[in-house]
Amino acid sequence: MNIAVLGAGAWGTALAISLAARHRVTLWTRNAEHLAELTSLRVNQRYLPGHSLPDSIHPTTVLSEALEGVELVFVVVPVAGLRATLQQIAGLNQSLPLVLACKGFEVDSANLPCQVVEEVYPDTPCGVLSGPSFAQEVAMGLPTALTLASRDDVFARHMANEIRSQNLRVYSGNDVIGVEVGGALKNVIAIAAGISDGIGFGNNARAALITRGLAEITRLGMALGGCRETFTGLTGIGDLILTCTGNLSRNRQVGMMLAGGRQLAEILPEIGHVTEGVYTVREAYGLGQALQIDMPVTQAVYSILYEKISVRNAIRDMLDREPGVETS
Repeated sequence: MNIAVLGAGAWGTALAISLAARHRVTLWTRNAEHLAELTSLRVNQRYLPGHSLPDSIHPTTVLSEALEGVELVFVVVPVAGLRATLQQIAGLNQSLPLVLACKGFEVDSANLPCQVVEEVYPDTPCGVLSGPSFAQEVAMGLPTALTLASRDDVFARHMANEIRSQNLRVYSGNDVIGVEVGGALKNVIAIAAGISDGIGFGNNARAALITRGLAEITRLGMALGGCRETFTGLTGIGDLILTCTGNLSRNRQVGMMLAGGRQLAEILPEIGHVTEGVYTVREAYGLGQALQIDMPVTQAVYSILYEKISVRNAIRDMLDREPGVETS
């Protein structure tokens, strides 16, 4: 297949490297300096150093060139840039099949990526790709399992088969909402897990955070139309465990730095990549309030990031809550 990957961050580059084993890939970046680096070094030194681009990957900054003759488009831009990117695609071609590989809620609208597609680029096959995966490990070819979900079962199965490789196992599904909610909210819980680890609360506390975090992800996901079973799979508990425990998790790093007394304004430039959980928590908190869903972990992270409550006070407020009955 001819495939375009739009977005040359760490994840977009890792996907392009994986796809290039079977397909011809165009990798689109907005930045001319970044393109020069990709073209001359054949390495994404800025976002994924140490991993060479195969010869079958063609970098470009020209969107029309990236989309010319392609059979599938992976959209791997941050959620903040998704709507504008889709509008550009729509201006060039109205019928390209899409796979979304971005996680989060759109700021202000609280739309999931699939809902943005429905508004801007409707009436085309669309799927979402998610699951427990660090870009570096995918680029290295280490074993990884993901889910590709689409409301079109035939599209989901076909594309899952097309993008799989020896070490990239891709399952198909149809719960688009559940997959996207799990992928978005796990980043929020990972910030909380990083805070817990940074303070030194230990493994017991982290396990409790992951478990109770999964409960509130499930509550919100089901209220938005997701299926309970999805949250016990790869894009639910699988992605949550990885992001809350792995040292490569940027959201967990944010939490650990916050626990160390650092301010968000200095943390984000140091990390240098988009950290979706910082923005997702604002929309998730708003949705929880609007739908009257109990989301104490999300509320604590929101309070720390946007209400300037100290880490210690936010934790105290959580620990002072009545435990209640353990149900999802």
